[in-house]
Amino acid sequence: MSPRIADFNYNMKFLNYLEREEKGVSVALYKYKPKVGKRTSNVTRKSYIIIFAFLALLLISFYSYKLLFPVQTRIIISTTTSLYATGLLDYLAEEFNSTHPTISVEFVAVGSGAALELAKKGDACAVLVHAPSLEKKYISEGVITYHHIFAYNFFIIVGPKDDPADVKNASSASDAFKRIFMAAEEGKTVFITRGDLSGTNVKEVQIWKETGLNPNNTKWYKNIGGGMDQALLMANEVNGYTLSDIGTYLVFSKNGKIPNLAELFFNSTELINIYSSYLVSNCTGPKEEAAKEFVDFVNNSQELIGSYGISEYGASIFYPAKGVEELLNSTWELLSRG
Repeated sequence: MSPRIADFNYNMKFLNYLEREEKGVSVALYKYKPKVGKRTSNVTRKSYIIIFAFLALLLISFYSYKLLFPVQTRIIISTTTSLYATGLLDYLAEEFNSTHPTISVEFVAVGSGAALELAKKGDACAVLVHAPSLEKKYISEGVITYHHIFAYNFFIIVGPKDDPADVKNASSASDAFKRIFMAAEEGKTVFITRGDLSGTNVKEVQIWKETGLNPNNTKWYKNIGGGMDQALLMANEVNGYTLSDIGTYLVFSKNGKIPNLAELFFNSTELINIYSSYLVSNCTGPKEEAAKEFVDFVNNSQELIGSYGISEYGASIFYPAKGVEELLNSTWELLSRG
């Protein structure tokens, strides 16, 4: 074979080899590309599934946590001592929490004047009080709003069982106070005043004003600057007279804490005692919503209020406002004028 033919044959074999290699590469690439594309699609789909499952798990975990560990909203209610000392507020709060477990209610029991001042300072989100003339002032100042009368009872004049001032035969509350004044001036008795600008104290001052007599600066007019419970205990200790809400008196009398005292004068027209609820204007957000929930619950719990104390004390400590709203509102307006 000639060298030319041999070279030709060699070149043809080399070209065929190259062609096969190129085809092989081409085929390999052709076969490989679909695999790359198919694998990418599967990875993307799996990634979406994993991400979706992860987000669903996060959502389930979040709501499970909220159910197991609900966020508590804490609200402070400033209130008159008579509502608290009688146990009514704890009773209502317990009933409220049975249907509102995420709201924590705390009471600050002080005189009505102090309760309204706490509202003004922003230290409470709702107020429960019984001093219409004071309430009117704070309403006009924009401190409190959302007024509802939810209960009433009566003030009574209590004193020593032997009644040295003969209060039991008085014709009116002012006549009873005049009798106490005269007996005290003769050294027969003393009078205990709360002196705390509470609803009871405001009513007492109003009655003294009606008598035209001034007990201030006398030795027998004892200012304790405290709550109704303290006033009753002091009157019992020194055989003195005092003005009390009937609810606190019934509780303390039943519990044997004031054995020396008796209810001596009661008058439903002069000595009506009206309890009102309010929201505090500068309380906002979740606390405001929670406070409104509680206030609405109190206003709508008329049966609970009316039945409280009957089984234990033999009489209603507070009367519900339902059915006498118009009368109570008009009376409140008269009392608010001082």
